[in-house]
Amino acid sequence: MILLLLVLVAVVTAVLLGRGTGTYPRARTAPEALVPAPRKPGAPFRVVAGAAGWAAALLYLWGLVCVGFAAMEAEDGGTDSSPLRPCRTGVPPELSGRVIDYSVSYLPLRFSCETADGEAYDSADVPGYVNPGVAVLALTAVASAVSAGYATERRARAAARDGDR
Repeated sequence: MILLLLVLVAVVTAVLLGRGTGTYPRARTAPEALVPAPRKPGAPFRVVAGAAGWAAALLYLWGLVCVGFAAMEAEDGGTDSSPLRPCRTGVPPELSGRVIDYSVSYLPLRFSCETADGEAYDSADVPGYVNPGVAVLALTAVASAVSAGYATERRARAAARDGDR
């Protein structure tokens, strides 16, 4: 399982590095060195949007891994499988002793333990920072992408207005 996680990290890192290498300025010859390269409007916003989007996706993937491991552990039968192992952490033994089933939610990421009296509580297997972190990063990515579009549109309108004179 560790090998699978290492392969996943290696692939994501290779994609990120491969994607970012084309954005660095290339060495110029002497006459070109005096002319500054034109700057794209909204470029900083695009970088922030891309980084926040990747970070949100990776954090959500981490949460999916946590939920998946909790579900695999809950489905593992045999000795020491009652009460469910993911439902034991951070709760009193009398509460975990009443667990009869579990449910999994993917949005927001959650592993819930259901008791015999119809109540449910969330397992501690999914870290508490995952759902708020994904939400903040996704909103940052969307806001940055909208800001990049606004900056590009604003510059295009200014160029069109200057061209009409």
